[in-house]
Amino acid sequence: MNDHWIANWKRALNHEGVIRGAQALLALGCVLALGWQAEWQDELMPVVLGVLASAFTETDDNWSGRLKAQLLSLGAFALVAAAVWAALPSFVTLAAVLALSAFVLTMLGALGERYRAIAFGALVLFIYTALSAQNNRDQALEVAPYLLGGAAWYGLVSLCWAAAWPRPTVRHRLSQLYALLGEYLRLKAQLLEPVSDIDLAGRRLQLALHNGRVVDALNATKESLLSRLGSGEPPAWMQEAMRQYLAAQDIHERVSSSHESYAVLAEAFPRSDALYRCQRVLSVLGEQAHKFARAIRDRSRAQHAGTTARAIEDMQSAMQFLDASQAAPALQRPLSALHALGDNLTSLASVFASAMRHGGVAPDLSLIDRKPRSLGEAWGRVRAQLNLRSPLMRHALRLSLALLVAFAVMRATHDPHGYWILLTVVFTSQPHFAATLSRAVQRAVGTVVGLALGWALIRLFPGALLQAGCMVLAGALFIGKRQTDLRGATAAITALVLLSFHQMGMSQGVIPARLLDAALGSAISALAAWLVLPNWQARQLPHLAAQALRAQAGYLHEILLQYQDGKQDHLAYRLARRNAHNADAALANAFGAMRKEPAGTRLNEAACAQFVVLSHMLLNFLSALGAHRGEIEVGRLDAPTRQVAEQLQQGLQSLSQLLEQPRLPVVRRSAPGASTAAPDDALEAQSLLLSQLRLASRLLPELGQQALLFGAPR
Repeated sequence: MNDHWIANWKRALNHEGVIRGAQALLALGCVLALGWQAEWQDELMPVVLGVLASAFTETDDNWSGRLKAQLLSLGAFALVAAAVWAALPSFVTLAAVLALSAFVLTMLGALGERYRAIAFGALVLFIYTALSAQNNRDQALEVAPYLLGGAAWYGLVSLCWAAAWPRPTVRHRLSQLYALLGEYLRLKAQLLEPVSDIDLAGRRLQLALHNGRVVDALNATKESLLSRLGSGEPPAWMQEAMRQYLAAQDIHERVSSSHESYAVLAEAFPRSDALYRCQRVLSVLGEQAHKFARAIRDRSRAQHAGTTARAIEDMQSAMQFLDASQAAPALQRPLSALHALGDNLTSLASVFASAMRHGGVAPDLSLIDRKPRSLGEAWGRVRAQLNLRSPLMRHALRLSLALLVAFAVMRATHDPHGYWILLTVVFTSQPHFAATLSRAVQRAVGTVVGLALGWALIRLFPGALLQAGCMVLAGALFIGKRQTDLRGATAAITALVLLSFHQMGMSQGVIPARLLDAALGSAISALAAWLVLPNWQARQLPHLAAQALRAQAGYLHEILLQYQDGKQDHLAYRLARRNAHNADAALANAFGAMRKEPAGTRLNEAACAQFVVLSHMLLNFLSALGAHRGEIEVGRLDAPTRQVAEQLQQGLQSLSQLLEQPRLPVVRRSAPGASTAAPDDALEAQSLLLSQLRLASRLLPELGQQALLFGAPR
């Protein structure tokens, strides 16, 4: 029992939400203690609001990066507080400044995650300042120091925490990554089931959509590591984390590899258990990935009982039996693909073993830092988004207009708590309709739960000090849950608001006002996402599909260089691989979001789904080439291989150009680039490189056909 409690405690200490909640608990607890000791109850609320606004600006960073971010945040907070002071008491001026601030701050999101967080926190603090000022310029000047003081205090707590405990967030990201890889392995194992009546296309689509989550986790882990890489020699724990991350990249490349259509393999070997043995290896490796994720999270050593080695031995025995059975010439090609699959799975197990082993040779620690390096580069990124085709620009304009409408509703109804409408709009508005609608619903549900919880706490704990303690806990829960559970976070902050109004003797009418304002704000943000410059995924999908194909062409180019010059896990190769997977994930995520949008706004869903599946299959075939680098003799590519590779690259480029045409023609029997992809099935089994290139080329005609059907009637 004691060991179980210790394990749960270790797990909690490495969870990103728990860490942020603990920071907020410390900051708010100190504010409460100081306020009660000095009898500053009236000043407590602005300080608490400053703490919350500062917490919104926090991103995963080391102590020096967090110091820079906090200084930038305080500067932005001071500017928006000054803007509120200058705009008051004119409501028209205040509304105009709010809309302009929302547009400018949202556009700063083009600079990266850190600046998106700072912009969001500054916009929230603008509303907090206006709420606290109550249309009084002197009041705005009076509360500004408390707001800024609370923000500075939380920034100090966050900075000290990052300096004292830099590892937990990295562990949390790595643990999430390996858990998602484990699920990817499980889904991939389902494709190897040699049963004729399974929904292979549905399983492939599920795999492609989950791949987007894996790629997002890889990117989040990379950013977490990058923020902690200094200019000198990294500490031992950092080098180990980098090895685990790079191993995860290698695992992802290998597990996303395909050596032949699984339907072909199932048809070729219907009475052999070889595919079941391969499936067993994948399943065992998936379990191993989950165990490794738990070991990283719990700071323990991963334990396994040799199951993987025995599963690999059984798989190899099954393949040896097939070799001895003298398969027909028509089966030589599938048998070769089956052997390549077995070799890849064996190598995959070795990569897992190296990831789980402590120590070893330090890998190439170079990573791409995408942060702007100068003001000129920063302005260039923002300027590139200043057009109506940009989703960020459309979101900035939509948010500004939604806030103006919310402000007008607040003034028209003379709602004394109307700033809650503005806050709801800010918290629920997202660049995409599906995400906005989801957050609006979660915000509404969380408000109802929070009001019930707050009412219960007031009845259960009538003492002022106990209620203040509940406020601190609610604030910590809000900060800890705001990125993973919006309903829970909204419930916590709603309970905090209700408790604070009760403490100030102003709770009369707060519950219906909070319900009404949450409903109004959610409705305004949802309607704005639907009616004002809507960013329907149907507009983005052809462009994202073209990007995916171009990125795969770049990945293929780097792979071919590896086969000519030898295997090197250098930055250029890893960047091309990551770009291909990022583009594939963006396409899958956009398709997933499109399915949640109104039916009349979608492209042909069946054609888009098939395109997503085929694009992911093509990337799988290329990934197999990347996985087998170094296993084939290095040298110049022979003429047939070079010809097929050039035709495949040209076909990918032609199809990407077709996808980016302003209007896709609907009726056509073939697509540009389709003729370049014709494989010669009459030839005998070729080298792995040539075979994989031909498998990828086979997909081009159907990819083109599905692209032409994007706009066809459903």
